[in-house]
Formats: sequence, C-alpha cells, structure tokens
Amino acid sequence: MALLGTRGIQDFLTLAFPLKAPDDAKALADKLPSLTAEISQPLDSIGTVHYSRFVVLSHKTLLLLANFDGEMKPLFGEFARRLGGLFDTIFAHVSDPPPTPVANNVTAFVEWASRKNIKSFATYIAYPKGSVEKIKSLALGAGVRGTAEQHPFLVILPISSGAGVLALEGVLAGLNPRLNSISDEIGTLHFAAFMPLEDKQIGFFTIYDGTFENYVMDFTKFLGPIFDVLAKFIVDAYPTPTAKNVDALIKWVAQHNLSPIGMYNAHAGLSVQDVNALFAGAETAAAE
Repeated sequence: MALLGTRGIQDFLTLAFPLKAPDDAKALADKLPSLTAEISQPLDSIGTVHYSRFVVLSHKTLLLLANFDGEMKPLFGEFARRLGGLFDTIFAHVSDPPPTPVANNVTAFVEWASRKNIKSFATYIAYPKGSVEKIKSLALGAGVRGTAEQHPFLVILPISSGAGVLALEGVLAGLNPRLNSISDEIGTLHFAAFMPLEDKQIGFFTIYDGTFENYVMDFTKFLGPIFDVLAKFIVDAYPTPTAKNVDALIKWVAQHNLSPIGMYNAHAGLSVQDVNALFAGAETAAAE
C-alpha cells in the first residue's frame, strides 16, 4: 500500500526557476508551449519520467514538476544532456542561472538544479514499485492499450500565515494514515504531493484519471472532512461543510488550479486501475 510521506522507487521533482521580472514570466508563458512541443522523444529516451509539466506559479517563479524513477541528480544530468536547448532558453529569463549552454556545463546545471528543488512534505504514490520501464513492458506483453485520460491538478492553497503553513504541515502529517487509505480507495490518483511555496502558499499537485468535475466530486465524497479542516488555514476558503457545498468547492478549486505547459505522460491511457491490474496479473503468473 502506498504511504503518504514515503516512496518506493519513485520521487517527486519540483524545480523552481526564479525569474528576473514579470515580463520574463509572460515571455516564458508565451514561449514554452512551442518549446515543449517536441519534449516527448527526449523524455522517452531518458525512460524514467512518468509525468512532467511546467507551470508559471507567479511573476516571480516558473516551476518544473515531474514524477520519476530513481535518483534526482542522474535525472538532472539527463535533462542537461538531452534538453539543454530548452533550459538555455529558460535561463535567459532566470536570475543567477548556471552557465550556458547547459549541455556543455552538465555538472554546474546538476548542482544548480539540486539547490533549487523544493522538497514535498507529504506524498502519495499509487504504485510504488511501478517503474516506467516495467509498466510499459507489462502493457506491451499483455497487449493493453488504456483509454483513460490523465490530467494534472495544480492547486495553490493560500495560507493565512507562515505559522499556518507549519501548522498545516503538522495536520497533514497527523492525517497520513487516513489520507493513505482514502487515496487508495478513490482509485484514480496516480501521484500527489503537498509542498511549501513562496508567499505563504502550499501547492497540492497531482496526476489523476478522468474528468476534473468527477475528480473533485470524489475528493468531496471521500475527503470532505479533511477539506473542511484545511479550510481553517486557507485565505478566502471555500464554504464548509464541503459535503453540502460541492458546487462551491468545484468553483473554488477551478479558480485556484493553474494551467500546465508541456504536459508529458510516459504511459498515456493507462489508468491507476490498469497499472494495478497489470502488476496483479504479473504476480499471479509468477506464482503459478
């Protein structure tokens, strides 16, 4: 069973690029869609990234989010070698960037990126032993081509104070067992992470199956009491109890959900249930 606050072979990457000025945030928002249009082939070649997406957090910060297998520094090295041109363009808008071209300065990029990564304080992984390579191999062997849609959930929670951020971290830690079992029960959540961000904000970043409305409905159904607790720390929060204010919660979440740029999906179409069924089938076959 996947545990919040722990991981299997996978980890979470949240790379924060400090931008020079508000105009740089706008410039990157305009440039990145075309720059990331060809990102799939190099990421497929790396072979350890499940999902990735950029998001403009604010006029001060660009984020690169990824869910990946293995260790972080080797991944940063692969990014430098295979996606150096993309990062060169980004670094033209970043304060105190590492030397460019990135592809010729791999070590410097790895060290810079390691310092800029934000550590999450609570995480969830639906299939902690499921590497990209293994999932693709099992799907190919079983002739499974999933038809589900996966989407990123990039919700920013504005917290009332710095003390509130720390308090909320403690609350989420205390709710770990319940969050763990409920997330498994929902059954459409691939990855999730809570992390501290600038200006007393917490990011709640996930990858999920299905529609946005159904996803929020599931959270209301299964996690309503927990969302009621979270509301106590949030500035201008949604009305509670959430169970009686579902439409208002959906509207609030939509207003605080950021748009992804350059979404990458290594095993597109495979739902959480598809992946779990593939691993269950492999275990059964191995036991026979």
